[in-house]
Amino acid sequence: MKRDPVILIVVAVVISLMLVFGIQKARHNHGSTSLGGTSKLQGQPAPDFSLTALDGKTVKLSDFRGKAVLLNFWATWCEPCKIEMPWFVELQNKYGPQGLQVVGVAMDDASTKDIAEFSHKMGVNYPVLVGKDAVGDEYGGIPYLPSTFYISRDGKVVDRVFGLVSRSEIENNIQKALGQAGQVAQK
Repeated sequence: MKRDPVILIVVAVVISLMLVFGIQKARHNHGSTSLGGTSKLQGQPAPDFSLTALDGKTVKLSDFRGKAVLLNFWATWCEPCKIEMPWFVELQNKYGPQGLQVVGVAMDDASTKDIAEFSHKMGVNYPVLVGKDAVGDEYGGIPYLPSTFYISRDGKVVDRVFGLVSRSEIENNIQKALGQAGQVAQK
């Protein structure tokens, strides 16, 4: 069966256009207010929760009231999560004295022991909690990992980001949560 090259070219062009527009739409929607549930949460009190930390203690989000919180939903199998976790370690060291608390919520099916070993290997210096789908649902659902919420000192959601973003964007969002203005120099 012989294929008409004009039809193949038309199909290739249509597929290319669909990809270009799809990528642009995804980039446009990647911001904090365009994807599911975010606009409802932004400026609203962050839903409180109670989860178990790797050390067995129960931790509530409200335990951190008065601090800016970077709440990161992640998983041990998530490659972008592995990229940003060392940044969170550095940013916890840098901004912790100013009132930042990074909190990780592991959303995979790994055992607590495996999550703890992974966190230790990554040098995590902040609390890691064992996540539950119900908590993710309270935050509008967690369609992508990582999903990060920036919560102000008064407990309101300042921003939400799906997926991996640059370290400087993370740092800018931390500064918003801390109540600071200004841009961060690219590192």
